[in-house]
Amino acid sequence: MEETIITYLGFSIETAVMMTITVMLLVISALVSGSEVAFFSLSPQQLQQMRDSGNMREKAIISLLGDVDSLLATILVANNLVNIGIVILSSNIMDALFEFHRFEFLFKTVLVTFLLLLFGEILPKVLSQGNPRQFAQLVVYPIKILKWVCKPMSYVLVRTGGRISRLATRNAEISIEELADAMDLARGSAQSEEEHQMLSGIVNFVNTEVEEIMRPRIDITALDIKSTFEQVKAVIIESGYSRIPVYDEDLDDIKGALYVKDLLPYIACGNEFGWQQLLRKIYFVPKHKKIDDLLRDFQENKIHVAIVVDEYGATQGLVSLEDILEEVVGEISDESDEDESFYERLNANTYIFDGKTHIVDFERVIEAEEDIFADVQGRAETLAGLMLELRRDLLKKGDTVEAHNIRMTVQKMDGRRVDKIKVIVGTK
Repeated sequence: MEETIITYLGFSIETAVMMTITVMLLVISALVSGSEVAFFSLSPQQLQQMRDSGNMREKAIISLLGDVDSLLATILVANNLVNIGIVILSSNIMDALFEFHRFEFLFKTVLVTFLLLLFGEILPKVLSQGNPRQFAQLVVYPIKILKWVCKPMSYVLVRTGGRISRLATRNAEISIEELADAMDLARGSAQSEEEHQMLSGIVNFVNTEVEEIMRPRIDITALDIKSTFEQVKAVIIESGYSRIPVYDEDLDDIKGALYVKDLLPYIACGNEFGWQQLLRKIYFVPKHKKIDDLLRDFQENKIHVAIVVDEYGATQGLVSLEDILEEVVGEISDESDEDESFYERLNANTYIFDGKTHIVDFERVIEAEEDIFADVQGRAETLAGLMLELRRDLLKKGDTVEAHNIRMTVQKMDGRRVDKIKVIVGTK
């Protein structure tokens, strides 16, 4: 007769003992594998609840998590030792039960791998992921015992791993571009959109220039040094600003800044009061200065506002500490701020925007892809600037440009300034 691939040999007491030990080791492997997921899936809220509870098991869990490196080393050492034992015993069991004529290695490999993956890895990790706190309570004492048993090996593993890690990272550097790419890859995972925007703001912080976040010259609220005290108080009340630049003749000749708090002791005085004596020195910054450097200057000099100038010393805009912080945390509003009103939605795909709307805010409102206009915006930062880049000429009421299936039309002018822009999304 043709020789079969496997021949059954029989069952013995020794084989039964090995099978019992293998099952026990498989259970230990399942508990150890599940504990890895359980311990490291506990949320901050659960950990705080466990710290506040009087449950001894939960206190033991917190104690184990106090030394994460040692805990992880214990789990890895125990799991590998147990799995090695399962592999050896499984091989002996199959040799005792069967006589292999062909494909012995393939048969053993497939069967042992299936058992280890299904019962030692997948099932316990799925169960522990769904109920990490309960699973951690179940395995905490066995893990404490394994930590004591495996202490010599885990100690060597932790020390060796730490030394290798320090050597590997001593000269390691990561570029801003690589960090930004990592952020994009992580988008859509556990983090919310707000968290992603904040982290993106931090990543882009060092590459952002002052001119990108400043309030443009035309929007600066400033005082003429020849103004009467009553005129000064009227401007303060109307604007609501606490620090106001003061100029002589025009904004290219800034003399200083008036702090409203300095005026409070003299608020009852009339026009005869010389408010100019209260001017403080104002800080000037070049428009291409990085905002991380400007933030450091603000901290060191204890100031909150600066005038942005170009290479000729002409005033380009104004930047405040709030403008810098908003690049990271988003829009900061206080009780005196009005609700966001830089746009009005007319229907599903038609909007009216302020000309000074930042392109990033514009993309957010119309739900367009980030940097969709990167190929056409040049150095423009606002919607009106984008239209100028596309038009390549001065704008007037009724002028229309189109890019990326978005049509923009000048609806209202304020002198030579574009005040309102009508936007239609999806023109094709």
